[in-house]
Amino acid sequence: MKLPVIIVNFKLYEQATGDNALELARIHERVAKETGASLAIAVNPIDLARVAEAVNIPVFAQHLDPIKFGGHTGHILPDLIKEAGAYGTLLNHAEYPIGNEKIIKSLERCREVGLFTVLCADTPETARDLVKYNPDLIAVEPPELIGGDISVSKAGPHIIENAVRMVGENKVLVGAGIRDPEDVTIALSLGAVGVLLASGVTKAKDPYLVLQRLVGGLKQA
Repeated sequence: MKLPVIIVNFKLYEQATGDNALELARIHERVAKETGASLAIAVNPIDLARVAEAVNIPVFAQHLDPIKFGGHTGHILPDLIKEAGAYGTLLNHAEYPIGNEKIIKSLERCREVGLFTVLCADTPETARDLVKYNPDLIAVEPPELIGGDISVSKAGPHIIENAVRMVGENKVLVGAGIRDPEDVTIALSLGAVGVLLASGVTKAKDPYLVLQRLVGGLKQA
C-alpha cells in the first residue's frame, strides 16, 4: 500500500454492508484506477471475503482477535482474515478499544500471518505510548470529533502536528470528521501520511464524487 493513503472505514452502516459494501468497494476501486490515488477500505468480517475477491485495492478487517486455531467461539481469527484476502486490519478503534495487552498480542499475531496493521489512538500522547509496539501505522482520532461536522484538520491542527512530532514521520494517519479536500490537504501538509474516515464517504449521496474530491486534496498536498 503506497502512501499517502485514504482509508475509508465502512463500519456497519447500512449503506456499506452486504450488497452495498460490494458496490461501494467497486466505487473506491474505480476512483483509484482513474486517479492513481492510493485508496483502501475497511469492511466487516462477513463481507470481507466477497469484497476482497471483487476489488483490487487493499481491504482491511475492522478488527481481529489475538488468537490461534482452537476453541474460540465467536472470535475473529487472524489466519482466516488473511486467507479471506485481507491486506491488513484496524486495531483499537475508538468504537472497539482493546487495551494494551490485547494490542501487543494482536500485533504479534498480525506479524505472524502477514497482515498490515493500523493501530488507532485517541490522542498524540496515546499514539506516542503505542508506537513502541511497532504497528505499521498509527491513526490518531479524537473521539469527540468522530462522525462530526468539524474535522480534526480544522478543529485541532495542533493534534496532527503533535502526533507527527511524538510518533515520527511516515507513521501517522489522522481521522475524525474528515469530509472535504481541504481536510486532507491540511492533514498531509502537517506531516500525516493519510487520513482515516467513514461517514463522509459511506453516507454521502454520491460517494464517487466525494472520493474524487478527497483525492483532489491528496494531490494538492
